[in-house]
Amino acid sequence: MKKFFTAIIAAVALFTATTAQAQIKFGLKGGLNVTNMSFSQDVVDKSNRTGFFIGPMVKVTIPLAGLGLDAGVLYDQREAEMEDGPSLKQRSINIPINLRYNIGFSSIVGAYIAAGPQFGFGIGDKSTTLYDDADGKAVYDISNSNFSVNVGAGVTLLSHLEIGFTYNIACGKTGEVNAWDVASNTWNQVTKGRANAWQVSAAYWF
Repeated sequence: MKKFFTAIIAAVALFTATTAQAQIKFGLKGGLNVTNMSFSQDVVDKSNRTGFFIGPMVKVTIPLAGLGLDAGVLYDQREAEMEDGPSLKQRSINIPINLRYNIGFSSIVGAYIAAGPQFGFGIGDKSTTLYDDADGKAVYDISNSNFSVNVGAGVTLLSHLEIGFTYNIACGKTGEVNAWDVASNTWNQVTKGRANAWQVSAAYWF
């Protein structure tokens, strides 16, 4: 029993000492989105489109364990090009929170893997009209909020510059197409949409 309590005290002391050595850095991150917008029914023809994201970040690193955490507040814009129609644009403020594992090859070059949740809140125009004629009307309505997951990896250069590659996976719908039925004089949901994205980013830590 004495050895058990001694082990617990030693573990707590090690955790406290390690946490005290944690490094906190602030930075700026930006990059490109290549959006893959999918729908639950094939009633909307679309193609991938490039968007962007940018915003402030904070990173906490525990040198001894190689573990860390980063979080940010990013302005994010994603688009999908419609066939014979307008572009679907989704603008949001995203808050990613990623757990990281850092690998230092030298003082010049390192690598990391990261994964975690992302919370998004829609801003700007909440709907886009797809068509509006005598037969009816259809609009793409953007969700007010969405939840997604990030999975990625990257390299660190000179302890300040990071180049990363991430796949952002939408969990649930990010929007839906609703159509006005002239005959019944009602709105009907036609299809739900998800906006996944490949992301290439650059971050600079001060």
